[in-house]
Amino acid sequence: MLHLPKLTAKIKLMDSRLTKTLLKITQDRQRTNILKGYEQKALAYLVQRIPSWVSSDALTIIGLLGSVIVGASFMLAAYADKYFLLMGVLGFFINWLGDSLDGRLAYYRNKPRKWYGFSLDYCTDWISNVFIGVGYIVYVSNHWELWGFVFVILYGWSMMIALLRYKITNVYTIDSGVLGPTEVRIIISFILALEVVVQGSIVYSTVTACAILFLFNVADFIKLLKTADRKDKEEQTQKTTDLPPCLSN
Repeated sequence: MLHLPKLTAKIKLMDSRLTKTLLKITQDRQRTNILKGYEQKALAYLVQRIPSWVSSDALTIIGLLGSVIVGASFMLAAYADKYFLLMGVLGFFINWLGDSLDGRLAYYRNKPRKWYGFSLDYCTDWISNVFIGVGYIVYVSNHWELWGFVFVILYGWSMMIALLRYKITNVYTIDSGVLGPTEVRIIISFILALEVVVQGSIVYSTVTACAILFLFNVADFIKLLKTADRKDKEEQTQKTTDLPPCLSN
């Protein structure tokens, strides 16, 4: 009991540091995903403990490596044993670790490279998407492999919507409502684990996932068009307001 005041003070100090770090690493983006609270706190905790010799670029490479592991898990499961699919769950965790922490580390260390990081992140995300899609195509057979292409296209569409939203609103968000990259990783990891238990279920799970992603994309696309139309009207109004009185008449 004598150590309780010291323990309480230490906990308050840790909470204060965590809050400051959280504000620091989330200043460049807006998150709406359902796990954002837990995820951001985890990132704020981890980013303080990354060794100084680990750079943001190194974390990006680690994230890309995670996607390679996911793709490889599909291929090994196709030609060796289905239990290799569980390696894909590890791959998604590694991908989340690198992809989520690379930019956050730059902001934590006060070394953000906004446009460099944005460009690198988008390109590596697309490459990661292709690795996973190709792995799926190798694993399944017959016409079901087409759903690997469908998934790559739909995820690419969601990335395009996020990019256009950023251009129009100047607010960067990587989520589609309550679903973000983290939730997608968890869902696919569950699909991989289910396939190990119930072989063949992956094709039906993939079709379902693609249908859900399609509906989210359509909803986001409609919202994007409405936002773009509203901005067009605001710009037209602003142009009219800025005209000299003699011309506005």
